Amino acid sequence: MPDNGHPAEFAPPPLRTSLLHTRRCYCTIRAMKAADLRGILSYSVGFRDKIFVLNIDSAVLTSENFRNLLLDISVLRSLNIRIVLVHGASVLIEKLSRDLSVPASNLDGMGLTSPETLQLALLASSRLAHEILEGLNETDQRAAVSNAVIAHPSGILHGVDQQFTGKVENVDVVFLEKLLNDGIIPVIPPLGFDGSGMTYRVNSDGVALEVSEALKAAKLIFVTTSNGLSQNGSLVSQMSVAEAEDYLKRHQKDLSPEIASKLQHGLRACKNGVARVHIIDGRDDEALLTEIFSNEGIGTMIYANEYEAIRRAKKKDAGAILSLIRSPVATEELVPRTRKEITERIADFLLFEVDRNVVGCAGLRIYAMGNEKVAELECLCVAESHENQGIGRKLMTYAEQKARELGIKRLLALSTQTFNYFVQKGNFKEGEVTMLPPDRRAKYEGSGRLSKILYKDLA
Repeated sequence: MPDNGHPAEFAPPPLRTSLLHTRRCYCTIRAMKAADLRGILSYSVGFRDKIFVLNIDSAVLTSENFRNLLLDISVLRSLNIRIVLVHGASVLIEKLSRDLSVPASNLDGMGLTSPETLQLALLASSRLAHEILEGLNETDQRAAVSNAVIAHPSGILHGVDQQFTGKVENVDVVFLEKLLNDGIIPVIPPLGFDGSGMTYRVNSDGVALEVSEALKAAKLIFVTTSNGLSQNGSLVSQMSVAEAEDYLKRHQKDLSPEIASKLQHGLRACKNGVARVHIIDGRDDEALLTEIFSNEGIGTMIYANEYEAIRRAKKKDAGAILSLIRSPVATEELVPRTRKEITERIADFLLFEVDRNVVGCAGLRIYAMGNEKVAELECLCVAESHENQGIGRKLMTYAEQKARELGIKRLLALSTQTFNYFVQKGNFKEGEVTMLPPDRRAKYEGSGRLSKILYKDLA
């Protein structure tokens, strides 16, 4: 696995007491800048029982923050997030090579692996896995080192026999899922095994990719010694797959091999079903929790284009919108709208399609309020046949994203029956009638619906 950083004496600081675990969990959550306890709980609802694959560089495993990282993993487990740990070994392989005076031909798992290097990799992986198990045991977490990665030899590349370098052929999903279902954290070394009892050195970025794809993980998190991708001297906090591909093309010559590898593997993960890929600096205290439980994060997030089914409505869609909202209008969940009203404001509507059928809609209306503009998320509706599939949340998130792009600082929503949904799924808060623009307030007071006024301030 391509790691960066310098070799270090492998002696993580001891955990002081078990009390530190409880205290740290509380203090970490309390101190996070952008995510108060309510925000964290709202995130945790969406993350519950989801699988996060953490690919931890060996430079992080040998850093002073290693034990704190394990405590943060314990916090995630306490929120019913299922964790798989994949680790690298290059830093320790390099150190063992020097200490034992054994030449190493391949540190990152991507070049030729000699028999001597394979032995160093086995020794390094064993020692690192032991340290991980020991640290997790101190936080009362059950874990097991897994041989779930099936590999075959890389063979001959450019006329050179790669010897004991391997490529991931398959992942034993049944085995890993059994461990996860039993509350056990699988620990996966940068090694692969074939059916004849041979062991191969494999690149841990590739292992993490294959594992996250096979398990249909919600997140793949590269815990490395870089806080992500930079552009014009500033950290890029998030980018879509398309933006990340463009970034890779423009900056490939400038990227370190380690970051280039993570970006390439992360892009493939997003294209193959992993919704989010993160690159964070695991040496920073609380980086993992801050990245996951705050809007701003601390590293770089690459997100799959899960909004590709969302599009702007056209005039011909007015009938589909009317049909979609008929039932919630009848139960007074939504305000009645005529075809003419919808057609006149068709540009404000967003549609979610499945197989080219409209199954969800939302409106985003912009109002002037003094020198500022505010937006209202309105007419959020999902067909009964497609409820509980996350479509409403995707429409809400997409509308919020569009509002941010327009420079909107506050997003409003009015609701008589589904206000809890906005609070729990969208992190909205209950507001006051004075927050409404004059035109919207007059309409609100004249309707007699007494809707709850909800708002969300956009960073």
